[in-house]
Amino acid sequence: MVLTRREVTPRTPSDGRAGRNRGGRDQGGRGRAGGRANAVRLALMALPVAFFAVFFAYPVAAIVGRGLKTDDGWRFGRIGDVLTRPDILDVLWFTTWQALASTALTLLIALPGAYVFARFDFPGKQLLRAVVTVPFVLPTVVVGTAFLALLGRGGLLDDLWGLRLDTSVWAILLAHVFFNYAVVVRTVGGLWSQLDPRQEEAARVLGAGRLAAWWRVTLPALGPAVAAAALMVFLFTFTSFGVVQILGGPGFATLEVEIYRQTAQLLDLPTAAVLTLVQFAAVGAVLAVHAWTVRKRETALRLVDPALTARRPRGAGQWALLGGVLGTVLLLILVPLGVLVERSLSGSGGYGLDFYRALGSVDAAGGTFLVPPLEAVWNSLRYALVATVIALLVGGLAAAALTRRAGRLVRGFDALLMLPLGVSAVTVGFGFLITLDKPPLDLRASWILVPLAQALVGVPFVVRTMLPVLRAVDGRLREAAAVLGASPLRAWREVDLPMVRRASLVAAGFAFAVSLGEFGATVFIARPDRPTLPVAVARLLGRPGELNYGQAMALSTVLMVVCAVSLLALERIRTDRSGEF
Repeated sequence: MVLTRREVTPRTPSDGRAGRNRGGRDQGGRGRAGGRANAVRLALMALPVAFFAVFFAYPVAAIVGRGLKTDDGWRFGRIGDVLTRPDILDVLWFTTWQALASTALTLLIALPGAYVFARFDFPGKQLLRAVVTVPFVLPTVVVGTAFLALLGRGGLLDDLWGLRLDTSVWAILLAHVFFNYAVVVRTVGGLWSQLDPRQEEAARVLGAGRLAAWWRVTLPALGPAVAAAALMVFLFTFTSFGVVQILGGPGFATLEVEIYRQTAQLLDLPTAAVLTLVQFAAVGAVLAVHAWTVRKRETALRLVDPALTARRPRGAGQWALLGGVLGTVLLLILVPLGVLVERSLSGSGGYGLDFYRALGSVDAAGGTFLVPPLEAVWNSLRYALVATVIALLVGGLAAAALTRRAGRLVRGFDALLMLPLGVSAVTVGFGFLITLDKPPLDLRASWILVPLAQALVGVPFVVRTMLPVLRAVDGRLREAAAVLGASPLRAWREVDLPMVRRASLVAAGFAFAVSLGEFGATVFIARPDRPTLPVAVARLLGRPGELNYGQAMALSTVLMVVCAVSLLALERIRTDRSGEF
């Protein structure tokens, strides 16, 4: 046996001290490495934090301050005064119960679809997945317009049976199900497709019936995903604006609609400020619960490859279930969109392209616009492209900072990024006007205001798309690059970027689609000579006459096609085949 020097050399006190010194140097090295990692994380967070501080926190705080603060100081008593008013209590009650009803109805209708997409394999599945996701990326103005064409005065049901459901709560609930169907299908279905079916089969072998096995084995495993989907649907419907604005009429108003009315029509900033705080608190609570359900879902299950769980339907019952889901998609999603297209082509003289041609004329708009309505298409495309670049930059840096799990500060930063999805966009838009009006940020007359507001909504989608991919990158690859002398920036460029390039394309597509459809903030800050598509549609719907109505349908169809094409492109390049957002 060959002995090494280490094995034959007696250990001396000095050797022990040397070992401790070496250990101290190792710990010091690890400490310095940890310090560098924290420094890099803070550097990556700097731009996103500054962006959200200037263009989100500052405008919202300014609106609240103007509403609750006077020369004599803060007037917090206004909160109690506003929240005890009968009309405000009615708004709070309607906002809450319609969100609960919309969530329950969406789960009831969409859970069978989640099962079909998770467990069945059939021709056209990927195309159908894209179809059911189209409503989610459509602007709420388009959704409201589609259901107006189906359920409103002169709509399909009115023409066929004299039945009108606009200005009713049923129109609002159905539109919310249409909009959020994909949230349940893709969130719950994504997890369902990865659950090992042998667990349920084992329960049945042990004597449990099909329903009992599903109830005791599968449903508890799906619980976190169902809760997460329900919370997201509740969040989107609790803050609903465009759908309720178009379909609700004067009789129904959510918090978001009431904030708009108090701000833009009544100029009652104290009431708007109180309602903003109420919505902020509600959204914060929902996001906190949602974050808890997501963490539980990520850590509690052992998943399998989705390709191993899907199979062709067997038996009359499964084929009937597949047929029922296809029928639901046809009636709930394709019919409203088809009616929207049909109304854009149908005029008093028959079918044609008259409404589309009228979009190129200022005179045809009857003084509604300073430019031809068709200009809104190009305005929206330009704004959305700039907003996408901003969202990719800010969201990409934020996702890189969140790649390694850290303490409460970083988790709080993660929650901050989600707030624009639930906080009143109306408040943000009006806040832009009253805060960004002085040097060095005098932007009221600048076109960049619109892309900045749109980017606020796009950043959360960028972060949620890129973060799972970045966290999946093996950290040892970064360490190897660092050992070879690469700086953190070069290591990210050489290691992370090639792996997240496709995810970046998906994130860009989502940011582009949601930027096209942003309405709540844009309605305040879009210049009259540079309207966006959603703003143009709302203006046309607000004026009487067949020509204005037809042009609104035509513009909505154009916007729907652009969003649908963007989504179909995403389906071809998306990297996460689990089916989740």
